[in-house]
Amino acid sequence: MAKLATATRNPALSGHSVGGHGVLLKVLAPASRMSLRARPAAVAALSKALGVSLPDKAKTSAAKGGRTVLWLGPDEWLVIDEAGGDPVADCASVKGLHSAVDVSHRNVAIAVTGPNAAATINAGCPQDLSLDAFPVGAASRTVLGKVEMVLLRTGEEAFRVECWRSFSDYVYGFLSEAARDG
Repeated sequence: MAKLATATRNPALSGHSVGGHGVLLKVLAPASRMSLRARPAAVAALSKALGVSLPDKAKTSAAKGGRTVLWLGPDEWLVIDEAGGDPVADCASVKGLHSAVDVSHRNVAIAVTGPNAAATINAGCPQDLSLDAFPVGAASRTVLGKVEMVLLRTGEEAFRVECWRSFSDYVYGFLSEAARDG
């Protein structure tokens, strides 16, 4: 009997980590992600199904039990589940009009931490990342250099950068250079 070849799928940038000059970059483990669009009438039912209230204000997020929901627009959220859950399945029984799309393999997440984390991101992002303007829990869709990213402040000196897999080499390289220039 012939032996079948097998392939191992490795996440983009798997194992990458860089530190120095008051900042550490670390590619985060894969997570379940869902792009969610919904009318206001469905928000309460979706919040209940997901186990976390969908934020209703610009630049905000909510988190509970390993699941984080980022407000991206008046009817749009990014749901990140790091606890092994399936947010799309959780929304399947909700009757209200909504669109729940699994985008788990579309994105790569990079943690940017340390006293120079904000300055490293600001090397390519025009957004004011001071704690007054962008407090812990703040989230937004913005740019880094030439690409779109979703940014979440996870601590006073910590951020989560979400970018499309196809841009992850560029984003990681950009942040690495900015960290070295720190």
